[in-house]
Amino acid sequence: MTPTITEGYIPGCIGRIAQLHANYYSVSNGFGIDFEAKVARELADFCQNYQCGRDGIWLIQHNGQIEGSVIIDGAHADTHGAHLRWFITTEAIKGQGFGTQLLAKAIDFVEVCGYRKTFLWTFSGLNAARHLYESNKFRLVHESPGSQWGTLVTEQRFERG
Repeated sequence: MTPTITEGYIPGCIGRIAQLHANYYSVSNGFGIDFEAKVARELADFCQNYQCGRDGIWLIQHNGQIEGSVIIDGAHADTHGAHLRWFITTEAIKGQGFGTQLLAKAIDFVEVCGYRKTFLWTFSGLNAARHLYESNKFRLVHESPGSQWGTLVTEQRFERG
């Protein structure tokens, strides 16, 4: 079966998205419980406050399993910009264009909503993701050492619009 992109919350997606992030970033960057708890807590809060037409969730599903996600949090879009969050794909589907498709869904949504600015927080060293961001007109606007994810990294803020 071919992976498909679906829109909206599905039962179990909070736990699965947190798991995807925890698994990937524990191996690649040594992130631990602080990071996983932050993802789970903030994602649960987002889902509880989700408003159709303001916020967006896109999931890649394959054989009944979530294999990727991207979210647009529009709660503060008028004052701070729409927040692109929890963008990830698993190794099982990497290199097949699904990250590009997810990001396109999020950007299309932002444009339909008329959000003037979109931003995201990440950190240096995630070169494939950075390439996707920059090829979609995101630009690096801030970079500094930080530990909001529980480990010291060079945090980066990208903006579009």
